[in-house]
Amino acid sequence: MVRTLACLAGLLLLIGQAAQAEPPLSRLGSIVQRGTLRVGMTGDYLPFSFFGQTTSSFRGFDVDVADALGKALGVKIEYVRTAWPQLSADFEADRFDIAMGGISITPERERRGMFSKPVMREGKTPIARCADKGKYETIADIDKPGTRVIVNPGGTNERFARTHIKSAEIAIYADNVTIFDEIARGHADLMMTDSSETLYQQKLHPGVLCAIHPEKPFDHAEKAYWLRPDADLKTFVDRWIESAIQDGRLTKIRAAWFE
Repeated sequence: MVRTLACLAGLLLLIGQAAQAEPPLSRLGSIVQRGTLRVGMTGDYLPFSFFGQTTSSFRGFDVDVADALGKALGVKIEYVRTAWPQLSADFEADRFDIAMGGISITPERERRGMFSKPVMREGKTPIARCADKGKYETIADIDKPGTRVIVNPGGTNERFARTHIKSAEIAIYADNVTIFDEIARGHADLMMTDSSETLYQQKLHPGVLCAIHPEKPFDHAEKAYWLRPDADLKTFVDRWIESAIQDGRLTKIRAAWFE
């Protein structure tokens, strides 16, 4: 760990020296020079990120990770609120340096930017009312006329549903915070989303909503941090993740939100 931290400190020193020597700065150099890391978040995806309207602040697993990353960089975090349908457009418009908050690695996103080392591996799985848990074990069970699948727009959940669901009804529901209440109230039958989210919502709705085989999702995907193209920034973030895994910081943050 000491060796990794020394490498991170050395990288920042070199960036600082380069900033004084000659332009143009790398993105990492610009971040260090201005003293802020701009982090894009949707704020509607607990336990990864949530924006409180009353507090006007973010909280969640990736908020804690962002704060720790900012400390390692020696900069403040500037949160930039975005939304799943406009995430890619905001990314390309350079509204933030890094997107966090349960971001899945996809080929489309990889073409636009860089991804850090993965911080989580999981996949899509259903969540339904506990009374109906046994009805939706497979895609074939779900994809039948009369089944109401609810999904939030613009992200990998909608993409997965439209790829696999041909006969069941797909209902788009824009508010990713209250979408699970629609299932609980009987306005929809299920949602297919990341297994970590199904477990978290099961915890929030005990005895009402149940995650269906979250340990065996329908597919497998990796979550990471989506970076504006810059080799120095990726190197720093990757080394910081390695260090946080090795010394247990990432495990501690994860336990606070997922256990």
